[in-house]
Formats: sequence, C-alpha cells, structure tokens
Amino acid sequence: MSRLIIVVESAQDWAPYFPSERVITFDDYLQLPAQPGTRTRVINLCRKFGYLSKGYYCSLLAEARGHSVIPSVKTLNDLRNRRSFAVIQEQLHSQSEKLLKKLASHTDQRLDFWIFLGESSVPELQKLARELFDQHPCPLLRVQLEWEDGWRISALKISPLHALDDNAQEHFANALDRFSAQLWRNPKKRKPSRYDMAILVDKDEKLPPSDPKALKKFVRAGEKLGIDVDFIGRKDIRRLPEYDMLFIRETTNIDHHTFEFACRAETEGLVVMDDPQSIIRCTNKVYLADLFGNRKVPTPKTRLLSNSTPALLDSIAEELGLPLILKIPDGSFSRGMVKVEDRAELDSAVNSLLKHSALLLAQEFLYTEYDWRIGVLNGKPLYACKYFMARNHWQIYDHSQSGDPSGSYQTMPTYEAPKAVVNTAIKAASLIGNGLYGVDLKQAGKRVVVIEVNDNPSIDAGVEDEFIGDELYQMIMQEFINRVEQKRRVREDR
Repeated sequence: MSRLIIVVESAQDWAPYFPSERVITFDDYLQLPAQPGTRTRVINLCRKFGYLSKGYYCSLLAEARGHSVIPSVKTLNDLRNRRSFAVIQEQLHSQSEKLLKKLASHTDQRLDFWIFLGESSVPELQKLARELFDQHPCPLLRVQLEWEDGWRISALKISPLHALDDNAQEHFANALDRFSAQLWRNPKKRKPSRYDMAILVDKDEKLPPSDPKALKKFVRAGEKLGIDVDFIGRKDIRRLPEYDMLFIRETTNIDHHTFEFACRAETEGLVVMDDPQSIIRCTNKVYLADLFGNRKVPTPKTRLLSNSTPALLDSIAEELGLPLILKIPDGSFSRGMVKVEDRAELDSAVNSLLKHSALLLAQEFLYTEYDWRIGVLNGKPLYACKYFMARNHWQIYDHSQSGDPSGSYQTMPTYEAPKAVVNTAIKAASLIGNGLYGVDLKQAGKRVVVIEVNDNPSIDAGVEDEFIGDELYQMIMQEFINRVEQKRRVREDR
C-alpha cells in the first residue's frame, strides 16, 4: 500500500489550490506517526531549502523515516554546490535546439523557464526539462539559460510554491495531477502481497535477457513467494517508489535508461538487480581486463590500445599472435567484436573501431567448441551451461544469420561442471559484487580463462532452467525477498 504526502511550510501556501487531505504543514509532518509497512512518497514544497532550513529538514527527516522524498538531500546539496551547469550540444535535443538557435539571433540572449515536476513551461524545451528533472528531481525548478558561444545553464534553482503567479499556479496544479496519477494509481483488486516488484523490460528488444516464457515463470515464482510483479518500460521511471524491488530484464549499458533506472531505484531504497556498480563494472571490458589482471584472475592474453601506430600494432601482433580478437569496451551479445586474420586486417579494424571508442582491447584468439556460462547469485553458483558456437562461426552469436543467430546449448548441474571452471567463475564474480551474474569462460585442456562477467545474464525458458526448472526462478525471487527483509531490519534497528 502506498500514500502520498505533500508538505507545505504554511497552510496559506496551498490556498490557491483545491483542499486535499494529502497536504499537511511542516509542523504536522514532524508529528506524523509512523506507519510500518506503508510506502510513503513525500513532495516537499517548503519555502526555503538552504542548509538547516525547514525545507532541508523536511527532506532529511523523510529519508530518516524511510520515505521517498523529492527533492532528496542529495539533490539539495548538488544544486547548492553547483554554480554553473554546462549543457553540451547533444543535450539540447532537436526540439530544444531549434528554439534556442532562433533565440540566439535576438538581442536578449537569455531565457528563463519553469520545470513543474518534469514538465516545461516552454513546450519546445520539454525534452531538456525532462532530462534536468531526471538528474535533479524537484517539484519546482527555475532554469536560466544564457548564450555565450553556445547555450549553457547559468542558474538552476528550487522555487517556492507561494511565489508562483496565476499562470504558473495553473501549470503546476496540472503537472501535479498528472504526476500523482502516474505514481499513485488506485490499488488493483488483487490478492494482497507482502512485496511489490517491478521488472523493467523492452518488448521490442531483439535479444532480451529473458524471453516471454521466462518472464511468466518469474511472475509465477513471485506469486508463490508473496511478490506481486508488474512489468514496466522506459517511460515508467517515476513509478519506482511504488515498489520494493527492481529487476532489470533489459540489456544494460551506462549511456542508457537501464542505468538511470538502476541509479534511481537505489536512491529510492529499492533492492535492485542489476545494481549501478555492477552495470558500471561489467559493461566495460577495459575495466574487467584491468581488474582481472591485477587480481590474478586468468584471462586470455590482453593488450589495451588507443592508437594505430605501426610499431604498436606490430608489437600486439607479435605478442598475441594472429588471428586475434579486437573488442570495443561496451559490446554485448558478440557485437563490437572483430576477428582479424592478418596484419592488414588489423590495421583496418583498429582504425575503424577507434572511431567509436578511445580505447580498444586486443586479445589472443582461443577457439573452443563452446563457452562455459556459470550463473552466480550472491557468490554462489546457480547454473552451468555450455554455449556452443554458432554454425560455421567462431562466436556463440552470428549476427549475419537471418534466423536464430545463436548456437546450441547444454545445461547441467553446477556440480557436474569442472571444478576449476566453477571456482574461477565465483572468484571473478566476487570482484564485481554480490548480484546476479553470468560468467563466461573458455576451457582448453587444463587452462581455464574468464572472457567476461555479464551483469544481466540470459535466463530463458528451456535453456538456463533446463536442469533445475522452476526452482531457478524461485531462488532468484527469494534472494530479492532476503534483501528486502535485510533492509527492513536495518531500518528497524536504527
């Protein structure tokens, strides 16, 4: 069950709006009794937010009480400490850019506008407003743009509710209606559950981490354990406070909404897999190569390169041998990876890939008929799979194929997988965190090497669950419950 509370400094500040039992004063909020088991969202509309002001204390107390509050204390500190907000050209999206270029030709090269709970008072700047709100969630933001060889944000301030004029009051009231309607829908008539989980999916993703059958199995496993599951998409980030848990079943990346969801969920106090730290570490092969090299985790011979000078490429070809593999740091599903057969191909491939990334990995080529994938959850092996190479290809995915790009597979109990493979996978995963990982390894005779650790491993019906069946889904959902309960115990002990 969820509730929304709107906190104002004085009852008079709410006078222009319809009365609501959700609106209370700061003094009333101080005396508000605890309601264990109830998720509470607080919209802090106090007049001042400086350090030790009522607005600051409102957000501070909300966080201490386990309430989800906007603005958060972190947001208040960020806005107070940042004097200038540079906006790179990419952030001025097409709609915004047209308007700003037009304004740049005028003598008055400054523009002020409001952001009401993510909605812009200037429609042409909505995309920019949405971006700024996602970075600094506040009920009322006043933005000042200035032209100086390009547009930049010269001021970004929280504005008090009582200072709005009639037009701004109407904009804010409408934005609040839409915001609260999206966040606090009427409860569904359904069996009461102890926990609420959001699973982030993209129905249009061609190679999602879980297929529709597997997602249904997660839902059924959740029902048995008292978890009510909702599927959400990239537009539902404002709904996160409704939930106890976020399970990301979409391919993750840093420069992507999946990372934004992970960060927001963690800030809101949700249990989240993949957590932001795991995404940062796993999605960059440069980081993994350096980490494993320093921690003595066996990997193929690897070199980093940032240029295509002949001397460097000669050295790499001699050390790693040919053929060799070139990788961009953030490739996934065998994309962003090139096999080069000779020195001429090495020149061409390096020059091409350096256009997309400042650093590349060169790695010795180890052909095996299959890659091992060991699923690891909270430091323990979960499943073991052999992923065989795609037909007539050196990778498990062949994206040139028009049909199914992947090879065959074989799933087995973890105790039947070679001990060296399982132990190496556990060691590699432990350096990332305690989440859900898929560790890819190659085995050539007695040599076992880690290729990468995936923070968002594939779990498809009939593949990874082939041996332990529905228990795989229950084990993952139970881990979410364990972590929620641990968080609740920590809050109770404070």
